[in-house]
Amino acid sequence: MFSGIQPTGALQLGNYFGAVRFWVADQHRSDAFFCVVDLHALTQEHDPAELRAATLRKAQELLACGLDPEICTLFVQSHVPAHPELSWLVECTASFGELRRMTQFKDKSDGQEGVRVGLFTYPCLMAADILLYDTDRVPVGDDQRQHLELARDVAIRWNHRYGQTFKVPEAAIPKVGARIMDLQEPTAKMSKSRGTPQGRIDVFEDPASITRKIKRAVTDAEGEVRYDPPAKPGVSNLLELLAITTDSTPQAVAERYTQYGPLKADTAEAVTEFLRPIQGRYEALGADPGAVREVLAKGAAKAAVVAGPVLDRARRAIGLLER
Repeated sequence: MFSGIQPTGALQLGNYFGAVRFWVADQHRSDAFFCVVDLHALTQEHDPAELRAATLRKAQELLACGLDPEICTLFVQSHVPAHPELSWLVECTASFGELRRMTQFKDKSDGQEGVRVGLFTYPCLMAADILLYDTDRVPVGDDQRQHLELARDVAIRWNHRYGQTFKVPEAAIPKVGARIMDLQEPTAKMSKSRGTPQGRIDVFEDPASITRKIKRAVTDAEGEVRYDPPAKPGVSNLLELLAITTDSTPQAVAERYTQYGPLKADTAEAVTEFLRPIQGRYEALGADPGAVREVLAKGAAKAAVVAGPVLDRARRAIGLLER
């Protein structure tokens, strides 16, 4: 299994409950590779020093959330040179029309001047990320499904033109979990790039700040506590948060409340208590950044052992002179 996450932006509850907590479980069931995709972050304007710091911080966050380097392989994308090298070979196999149809490029480039070429071609790098590890399964949400299809199409086309080289990956549909919505705009998903800071809860946010945000969450004027996302998105979002952090169901917790105030107070307490051990591990890792760097160095070495032979297969298949 392979999955990656960009270093930019704070890890928020939507990321954790929608992806990272499943990674933590999947590492015990698969030969799992998790990558901080710092090369993808170069497609947007960035501060070099902050990118370096954010990359280390993202690895620290993932370790705090429960990824175990003794079980899975955690590494930084740019630390394994096979990624950009295979990306070029993929670019020479994919077509301009395929990349032009990518909806994420259209969304991210809309209204911008001086759009970087890397933003257009980065689905090829994503395909290389996946194909390098003979990946069987890739956990994908709706926003990345199109990119996985490109990886599959490239692998099939390559194998047809140059001989059997790549395993064709399958989408791993995430288990049904909480769909965490924005606290101020409860009809929109909680996001690190959209909405306002008041509507988002970061996994490593101060508990007092989390409590304030939940107590100020948008509800409605009706006053009845029930789980009904279409009619009562704000209240339903709070019930979802309370349920998932107390191992219950939204319908079950709704039966305990008749007023919004107690619901908000209990949700704030449940969320902060749920995050407390994760935040504690994060602080402990922050006290020894050298240990995080060591994990990443070992992870890159493990990843290179797997990626190297796949890249060599691809180089031979496409016709490059062997070294």
